[in-house]
Amino acid sequence: MRTVCLAVIVVVLGMAWPRAAAQEAAPQAVFRSGVNMVSMAAVVRDTKGRVVSTLTQKDFEVIDGGQRRPLLDLRTEDAAPASVALLVDGSGSMRATAANEAALRVSNAVLSSLDPQRDDAALFSFDTRLLTIRPFTHDIAEVGRALDEVRSWGSTSLYDAIAGTAAIVSARTANRRAIVVLTDGADTTSAYTPTRVAEIASAVDAPVYAVVWDRRAPESRSVEENVRLGSLRGLAEMTGGELFVVGDDVVMTRAIHKILEELRHQYVLAFEAAPHGGWRSVRVQTRQRGLTVRTRAWYLAASGD
Repeated sequence: MRTVCLAVIVVVLGMAWPRAAAQEAAPQAVFRSGVNMVSMAAVVRDTKGRVVSTLTQKDFEVIDGGQRRPLLDLRTEDAAPASVALLVDGSGSMRATAANEAALRVSNAVLSSLDPQRDDAALFSFDTRLLTIRPFTHDIAEVGRALDEVRSWGSTSLYDAIAGTAAIVSARTANRRAIVVLTDGADTTSAYTPTRVAEIASAVDAPVYAVVWDRRAPESRSVEENVRLGSLRGLAEMTGGELFVVGDDVVMTRAIHKILEELRHQYVLAFEAAPHGGWRSVRVQTRQRGLTVRTRAWYLAASGD
């Protein structure tokens, strides 16, 4: 049975992407950044894996390109609304395996966690195109019902679809933004590589959470499958997210709970971008021992010209 990959991506991209009609192909994405202030989401956990939500501004340090940079502001985001886009793989291989059933279970679990008074959701699908099934709405139940409208096609442009959906989600500027990608993990036709998508998402504060449904032991997977998992893990870690490989409903429930918990319990740090434009490596740490901070690994500083 093919591996089922369920990737959750929290993304903020500073550009617009036209909504794809049910039978329209999505255009090529163009990504831009022009800010002098960097906003960065961070999740802090202790040695037992519990979320830590009581830190203050003086507890954090920002290391930008190897040098400490003053932290200008710190906010906690406990009650902010969430915008979640479900991106369902429409390739033929989804119908040929148990991937579709697992995708429905995870989709429904995520949707049931949302508050229609505060949160909204949308449903997209893809093969070599990005298709809108339902635009963003507070009618969460309607999005759930629309899952039955996803149809299977042929080839898969997984990473291009992630980038395109990220562009749409970027308009939800007042909310936490999340993309839940439901796929078997294969990508046959994308122009973007996993590394490029990771760079884009990392540059604009886009944590990626990937949940892979696979009952097999690692040694039972093919070399190609393990390479694919490695690519997803690298993408997730670069963006401040995490890869989950689960093989039963109990572990999957824990993974979903952790993802949703982090969506609701984030710190947002602000610091001034480097004066020179270009890619900057960045690391956030705390002055308290025993705490782990997850953030994106890079940001794109605007040119001063």
